[in-house]
Amino acid sequence: SSGLSPTLPSSGKTKSKNPYDEKRLLEQNKRRQKENNAPEDFPNFIREGFEVKVVTSEDYRKSDSGLIYRDYEVGKGDCPKAGQQVTFHYIGYNESGRRIDSTYLQGAPARIRMGTNAVVPGFEEGIRDMRPGGKRRIIIPPELGPPVGPSTFFSSKQFEVFDIELLSIQNCQRRTIAFYSD
Repeated sequence: SSGLSPTLPSSGKTKSKNPYDEKRLLEQNKRRQKENNAPEDFPNFIREGFEVKVVTSEDYRKSDSGLIYRDYEVGKGDCPKAGQQVTFHYIGYNESGRRIDSTYLQGAPARIRMGTNAVVPGFEEGIRDMRPGGKRRIIIPPELGPPVGPSTFFSSKQFEVFDIELLSIQNCQRRTIAFYSD
């Protein structure tokens, strides 16, 4: 005998990828997104345990860090640099397409200073190469998202989706008046 024999699983714990399961999970995700009124061309997430497959149209690109994005409008002018303040509107969604936050509903755009870790890393990376007037959808993987745990608002590692409209970029100058600095 040659000693080569097929290895058989000793228990039912070994799981092979079943294309039917993936199709079923994709349909479930699409149904949830429809119930949540997710926007057109919203990415789909096929989640099996801790593994997640992101399904998007071909218009999306992926950066080296894992951030996935699509530009709807590019905008004009320079991209923001560290230390500059950016003003932008955004709508945030979870994987099932449910809106979790929106500056449009709050009635005022958001402002952050670039390079100060004021937002999650994936969000700042998504804005870094935008230009004023640009509109972009970013898909932030858990590694670039917020910290999770009991002390934070977020309870599990999920992808987050943001539609961003960059309104303006301004230079910041530090002013000191008596003991006050801004």
